[in-house]
Amino acid sequence: MTDIKELLDQEVCNRNNNCELSYDKPDPLLVASRYKDEYIILLCALFAYGNARLIVKFLDSLDFSLLDADDKTIDKALDGYYYRFQNSEDVKTIFKVFAKMKKENSLNNIFVDAYKKENNILEGLDAVISKIHEIANYKSQGFTFLVSSPFKRDKEGNIKQIGNAPYKRWNMYLRWMVRKDNLDMGLWSGIDTKDLLLPLDTHTFKVSQKLGLLTRKTYDLKSAMLITEKLKDFDGNDPIKYDFALYRIGQEKIL
Repeated sequence: MTDIKELLDQEVCNRNNNCELSYDKPDPLLVASRYKDEYIILLCALFAYGNARLIVKFLDSLDFSLLDADDKTIDKALDGYYYRFQNSEDVKTIFKVFAKMKKENSLNNIFVDAYKKENNILEGLDAVISKIHEIANYKSQGFTFLVSSPFKRDKEGNIKQIGNAPYKRWNMYLRWMVRKDNLDMGLWSGIDTKDLLLPLDTHTFKVSQKLGLLTRKTYDLKSAMLITEKLKDFDGNDPIKYDFALYRIGQEKIL
């Protein structure tokens, strides 16, 4: 594992710079990092699925100032907008929901109120996701995919590790908002970096298996938690600093 730690530390060192975010090496953080608004940044995270180049192209096409507009303006401006699984109504709804939430509370507050009870990242995420659905009062496959469903729980009310997806886009959002370096923005407070979970996607999943960080074959929340625990052997206070390096190693087929 010493060799793997050296490889990952070197990758973190090499990639912790703004040169990693460009149109030649597209990543949704390229767009998100232009803003200091937690709601705009969350939109960038939620639409971050599929081809990285197409994600950036779509995010560039959005007028984020609509988050300060009324419903009628949003409806008119986003008429005909769609992205992969989201139709025009889905896109309009998420903008209208965030515009309303923005006036009432910060996402940071909603998250921390739930997180601080047991320093549980998943409880914080669940609170934010549930709040979005509550305010939206709207159901469609595209919207549910975009926002995610609240976590499945066992009979005791605990969030299940097995049976839940890794919630990659949400954990990526937390990485952006909680960590602070040349890539991540660190705009949120009240959350410890040691509690963050790896934003597990197909790239980091395969790379983690190749590196021996994960033997589990199932792509789920349990795997994300197992890899995070393994990365704590390399850095107990900030295990998720390795996420971007793992992602690029997979994306660029370095192994």
